[in-house]
Amino acid sequence: MTDGSGTSGRGLGRRRVLELGAATGVAVAAPAIVSPRALSSSGVLNLYTWSDYVYPEMVESFTKQTGIKLNVATYGSNDEVLNKLRASAGKGFDLVMPSVTYTPAWLAHNLLQPLDESKIKVAGVIPSMWKSSAELGAVAGGKRYTAPFNWGTEAICLDTTVVKPVYGEISYGTLWQPEYRGKATVRAHSALLGIGLYLDSIGKLPSNQMRDTYKDEKRMREVYEQCLAFAIERKKNIVQFWSNAQETEAAFLQNGAVIGQTWDGPAMRLRSESKGRYTYLAPKEGALTWMDGMSIPVGAENIEQAYAWMNWYYTPENAAIHVRLSGYNAVTQGAAELAGAEYAANFKAAYPGDAIEKLWWYPPEPPWFIAVRNEFRDRFLSA
Repeated sequence: MTDGSGTSGRGLGRRRVLELGAATGVAVAAPAIVSPRALSSSGVLNLYTWSDYVYPEMVESFTKQTGIKLNVATYGSNDEVLNKLRASAGKGFDLVMPSVTYTPAWLAHNLLQPLDESKIKVAGVIPSMWKSSAELGAVAGGKRYTAPFNWGTEAICLDTTVVKPVYGEISYGTLWQPEYRGKATVRAHSALLGIGLYLDSIGKLPSNQMRDTYKDEKRMREVYEQCLAFAIERKKNIVQFWSNAQETEAAFLQNGAVIGQTWDGPAMRLRSESKGRYTYLAPKEGALTWMDGMSIPVGAENIEQAYAWMNWYYTPENAAIHVRLSGYNAVTQGAAELAGAEYAANFKAAYPGDAIEKLWWYPPEPPWFIAVRNEFRDRFLSA
């Protein structure tokens, strides 16, 4: 989380994040020069990634530059990919892309192998992001298990024909106002976190901005019981729960949602496709901020090809493809500047004023926390 000095408590400064959004749309005069060591020259890579992260243009570029055939499978949540690899004892995929804060849960089940940093083009990563990833859980026992991939937020998506997007007024609490009965969409577990931040901000549930809940299970249960009661009392506001990017878009385009607590990627894409009817805005309590990564499972068979994917992505022209198509933000230096004017406009609209300074970074999530959070999620869904 960002401290008052304008630098992030997780190593991500306000100036650096603003630079990420300063895409100019300037064309690249020549392709990047990638050393033979940085990329493999043949083989296969079995990649397991989020459902809206890898696009055909990325696959084509990667294969053209490396000669590696890319097989892509997708998932919609951290629990899904973790459980899949637990069931296979870490076999079946060469590279997975969980949230960095989930790394401790993977290590608790001995599912990841340490990365060889000498094979990674670390110079291609924004230094603060590389450092922040370690603090968020990517490094354990002096060894790195996860390399950063991208960062993004969960904040408020809204239909501007119904809800006025005024920064400083929109809150996590806005979702639960009576006028949005049957018109809101949320992901169950992070909605409870948003409620906690809202209740903390108005003095009704002090929790050190919910950070106390990550330190002690008893305290977590006390806080989440109150968040859950608040949510159940207002559950009729929810027209649809979402669990992945595609469901988020369907909530607005097909099921009548006018406001939702969503990831930035699908909301940014909605903003572009609707020419601004739908937009994305950080709430006054601070946008929930995460970093996703790249990890090699213990049963991976194509190790060099996994490193080739990392190094392909750590080249700005390549990462810019992901940024442009997904709406998320790369950790690769220079990618944002190459992602185009539309990305820059969406970023500026989402984070006005002091929104970057107020980003709320997810801390590392110990296994006990994930289990209890999922318990409360299930109670909310079944209530």
